[in-house]
Amino acid sequence: MRKLFGIVSAIIALTLALAACGSGSSESGSGSGDGGTSSASDVLKVGASPVPHAEILKFVKDKLAAKEGLNLQIVEFTDYVQPNVQLDDGQLDANFFQHKPYMDDFNASKGTKLTFLQPVHLEPLGLYSKKITSLDALGSNATVAVPNDATNLGRALKLLADNGVITLKEGAGTAATERDVTGNPKNLKFQPLEAAQLPRSLDDVDAAVINGNYALEAGLTPAENALVLEKAENNPYANGLVVAAGKEKDPRVVKLAKLLAGPEVKQFIEQQYKGAVIPAS
Repeated sequence: MRKLFGIVSAIIALTLALAACGSGSSESGSGSGDGGTSSASDVLKVGASPVPHAEILKFVKDKLAAKEGLNLQIVEFTDYVQPNVQLDDGQLDANFFQHKPYMDDFNASKGTKLTFLQPVHLEPLGLYSKKITSLDALGSNATVAVPNDATNLGRALKLLADNGVITLKEGAGTAATERDVTGNPKNLKFQPLEAAQLPRSLDDVDAAVINGNYALEAGLTPAENALVLEKAENNPYANGLVVAAGKEKDPRVVKLAKLLAGPEVKQFIEQQYKGAVIPAS
């Protein structure tokens, strides 16, 4: 009986050992070590506007990310609010759609803590129309649609002022609002709209100042279709990579920042967009 008990005990011990070995093999196979698949925590989830931001990120994902060991997930947004909200609450690891003045204003108004890491490209703001073919043809009492967010509204008014359509109070700069318009000889009517709605407004207004990414999405070619176009020199509105404060040194973010600043991305931007999007450096 004592001998039988010893045999049974040995069998139980062997069974438990085999079970433990099987469990360990399964865990290592689903982990992120050599030969395994990446875990969810290794994925860098980046929010972006569809054009050109998501297109640039897709180029990075398809052509460059693997050699850096970067697992990139691109989440597209058609507005300028949710990518910042979701970055601030941790649903995203980074976003790529905005310039620093917009981010600074968003932080101030929404209480978020976002950090602008580096510029990547500039999308020149332009004045477009389906009703006229030159700025001189903009008539009296014409309606001009403009972005309704604070930084891009000031930027739009500055574009009009730089081209002699209106004059602004001295010192207003890119923070200008309609209250800063001191001269409006054509008595233009300004219609603030969400930036994404501006291309669709062209059927209803005389002209619209449209952000570069939304112009591209609507099939407009800024260098050809804009009545006037923002200059690139000394322009503070380069779009760049943004993270939540404290995440600046995340190794995945550092890898993406390096790739976005590299010569391959610069060449892609120049060849793909032919001046409608301009590399920041």
